[in-house]
Amino acid sequence: MNTLVAFDKFKDALTAREVCQTARKAIESIHPDWKINTAPLADGGDGFCDTLTGAIDGEFHTRTVSSPIGKSVDSLFGIVSYESIHPDAQSILNFRSKPKKVAIIEMAQSSGIALLSHEERTPWSTSTVGLGELMKAAIEEGAEAAVIGLGGSATHDLGLGALQILGFEFKDAAGNIAHALPCPETWAGISSIDKAQQPFKEGFQIAIACDVENPLLGPEGSAAIFGPQKGLMEADYEELESLTRKMATLLCEACGADPAKAMQSPGSGAAGGTALGLEVGLEGHIIPGFDLVKAWIGLEPKLSDADLVITGEGRFDQTSFQGKGPGSLAKEALKLGKKVQVFAGSTEESIRDFSENLSVEAISPKEMPLSEALENTKRLLTESILRRLA
Repeated sequence: MNTLVAFDKFKDALTAREVCQTARKAIESIHPDWKINTAPLADGGDGFCDTLTGAIDGEFHTRTVSSPIGKSVDSLFGIVSYESIHPDAQSILNFRSKPKKVAIIEMAQSSGIALLSHEERTPWSTSTVGLGELMKAAIEEGAEAAVIGLGGSATHDLGLGALQILGFEFKDAAGNIAHALPCPETWAGISSIDKAQQPFKEGFQIAIACDVENPLLGPEGSAAIFGPQKGLMEADYEELESLTRKMATLLCEACGADPAKAMQSPGSGAAGGTALGLEVGLEGHIIPGFDLVKAWIGLEPKLSDADLVITGEGRFDQTSFQGKGPGSLAKEALKLGKKVQVFAGSTEESIRDFSENLSVEAISPKEMPLSEALENTKRLLTESILRRLA
């Protein structure tokens, strides 16, 4: 039996690589004759750096940077040789010129919502300063380009905190430089933006990896869809939406971009508008996160050879089919007529009717508290695999 084991992370429990290793060991214990290929998955969020850097034996680096609320946090980024990247992934990166070293930067490492308690989450005062600090650190390590994974963010600052670190200036009505963080609670006092006078590195190229297609504004925009999980109160939505429009317009004017086009662009609302900030401010370009990972790890031939595909993540539900790695993989596998087995921490009943070739199993008993399930994820996954595949 040719088997592809391709999991995303089990959040707060195991990384994608750890899940794949656990599953492989369990399968080999009962089916030593099976041919098993592993392929850790990621989108632009948690695990993006670990998966991409580790897949091609890149270098991991750690820097202490600012968390979304200004505390110190140790954050990971990767440096890889461009030549070691799969040609199909190079095509998706679509850099203007060929760099020697590429940084792998995961926004969640510095500006992620998982870094904050529920009480600390707010779109008004959180900032992407840490993301800018990681970008500077990557440049210091010799990177000439970066692929930045946007996912799991805690912020709604349009990436302006990162731009401030990289030389952008924010001024009040009198033309004085505002030294406060350019986050929503200070936006009312900002009247203009000056683009960085000196490029933070001449010719530096940025690819923005995400699978979110939401525009910046409107009922499907960043504040409307993602604001509530970041602590936005319904009564404050209109004020945040208005300030967001104002600041995006100022940034576009400073950089010579068309505000209407930029704000309506699919994906511009990703990570609290950080996608727009990086596109307009640093001439970055958005690329599909899962497609990049799929090409990067050489998933296509592994999927083609597989008789059985085993995948999953911490939570598998209808949203898993909306751009997330395991759901996207499952849909592709089903189109090819493959059998798909999903193991997840939790699932929803409706997902079980998606296809007759799809089996979904929650590894955690319903009555088990989440804290206990997280502590025992490796054991629960192993037991579920042994029970289902024996």
